[in-house]
Amino acid sequence: MTHRTVDRRKFRLIASLSAVAVVAAATATVALAAKDGEPAPLGAFVPIERVNKNVVNPEVGQNGAGGVFTVDCGTNEKGKFSADNPVAQPGLKHGAQHVHDFVGNLSISAESTDDSLLDSETTCRNGDRSSYFWPVLRINPKANPQDVGSTPDKVKETGPGEVACPGVGDRLPAVPQRVRDEVTRNLQLLEQQLKEANERVARNENPADPNFVNNAILGPLRSKRVATLDRIAIAIGRSARKPNLVSLADCDLRFGHGNHGGAGHGEHSKPRKFAADGVLQQAGQNGAEQNGAEQDAATPTIKCPSVRGALPGVPDQAVDEVDRNLALLDKQIAEANQRLVTTKGQGGPNFVDNAILGPLKDKRVATLDRIAIAIGRNAERPQGLERLAPCGLNENNEGGNNNGGNNNGNGNNGNGGNNNGGATTTTAPPLAAPSGKNLELVGNNGKIVRPAQVKIEYRGNATSKVTAMPKFLKMVTGDAKPTSRGPANARATWTCSGFDDRLSDKYVICPNGSKVMRVHDFAGCWDGQNADSANHRDHVRFADKKTGACPQGFRAIPQLRISISYDISRDVQQKGQYQLDAFPEENHNPFSDHNDFANVNSEETMAKIVKCVNDGRKCS
Repeated sequence: MTHRTVDRRKFRLIASLSAVAVVAAATATVALAAKDGEPAPLGAFVPIERVNKNVVNPEVGQNGAGGVFTVDCGTNEKGKFSADNPVAQPGLKHGAQHVHDFVGNLSISAESTDDSLLDSETTCRNGDRSSYFWPVLRINPKANPQDVGSTPDKVKETGPGEVACPGVGDRLPAVPQRVRDEVTRNLQLLEQQLKEANERVARNENPADPNFVNNAILGPLRSKRVATLDRIAIAIGRSARKPNLVSLADCDLRFGHGNHGGAGHGEHSKPRKFAADGVLQQAGQNGAEQNGAEQDAATPTIKCPSVRGALPGVPDQAVDEVDRNLALLDKQIAEANQRLVTTKGQGGPNFVDNAILGPLKDKRVATLDRIAIAIGRNAERPQGLERLAPCGLNENNEGGNNNGGNNNGNGNNGNGGNNNGGATTTTAPPLAAPSGKNLELVGNNGKIVRPAQVKIEYRGNATSKVTAMPKFLKMVTGDAKPTSRGPANARATWTCSGFDDRLSDKYVICPNGSKVMRVHDFAGCWDGQNADSANHRDHVRFADKKTGACPQGFRAIPQLRISISYDISRDVQQKGQYQLDAFPEENHNPFSDHNDFANVNSEETMAKIVKCVNDGRKCS
């Protein structure tokens, strides 16, 4: 028996024991750790009747808040699909390696900033500009339920994996002239830290071992980046407003990136084109009915050359003006991203060039000129910024359309820029973009199932009144990588309509007339200070399961619950042919289900939510 086999078995045992604490005994065995003797073909599936009742709803006390505020944001009728994760992987284009359903904010992408989200249109009927997104569900007649949740050998064959980090240099505000060298040195240090982490990954014999990867590589790397990012923020803050860079600290290990090619993993220079013969479907009888929203590709996003990385140090007198214009560039891109969604299918082959990219270039020319003039009043005026005006599309791995745009390391691990005083850029090979009518990539194949219903609820707290969420609060629930990161943050989410007293960590088989459901509960307790944290989790906590009380030092906020229902034929369920989009190493593991949220509610709307919940009413 090999050392690697022993490690795998040891980890499967650990994962299984951890899951027992979360889910009742009938569903305690996660898909990546199926029990010996369990029926092999449907090891990742369970009839809902066999799942024990395990949902505890603490009784609302005298000082509690029992109201519910419901938001209708639709079921992604606009067809905003993307492999970006703007919350957990900011700046990493296609970083999720699986496709997300997006509802709410129409402009959001991996490159979004908080300010760029404010003016977006939304799919939410009450005007909520928040972003809610989760992995899509697919029907794949060729699915192998017996293999679901195990790490595929084909992923292991791609190598030890690669650490990917959010870019920093292209997400900074204007860097004051007097601290430019100091910022550059720290950007270079970020690159060195990343290089050292990848060297350790390359030497690791078992990259899927969560203890080694997280404790010996990713954890220390995050700590180093937090300290380095803080030094950058402090340096900028001596002459300008101190930026909050904490959301850029967390890095992740990815497998099957573009450098290796092969089935389902994309090639280095060009995304793999799958032989997809269908359209996105509402899964009815045998998954045969069209959902009325055919998509030929994932929603593309705008790709523009880096401006921040191309600027010299900015004179103190010009910092505020340059920052305003940098923010305007972000908003122009966000507006163009929104138009790509709202005008999808309109016009002829040149519509995007003439109606979106052309006007965007004109706006950028004027804005870049204002930046150059502002700097030139007190220092040498930067030359040639107009070359950064043309933008293209992020729809594939080749850098946009014929209008170009090189992005200067803005898409993967780039921490530097084009003219940042010598900081280098360690850019990972590009990740594959979703392709074909089914938006397939990285082994995530089959027809996407549009939800029959999406219910978004802001709920109360059993022991105390709730306080408003801060603007731009970001949260994740569940864990997309319980195989490589361990199951501590994974959550059981699967159930059937009419069985809201139980949740399973396996895919469910529902009775006739009952819908397949995913229920995502977000943390309902906030530290009162931070809108995000280095790992996107430490600033929030879950309330006590039995009492509903928040941990000491945390205050109750409206607790977000997103319930997603699907019409999937019982025949498809019984054959184990529906599955979750996932990272390659998860292989559609149902325990890797997760959901992300960025709060862009207005203060007025959030006040209405808080009052409704605290008054114990049901509102919408």
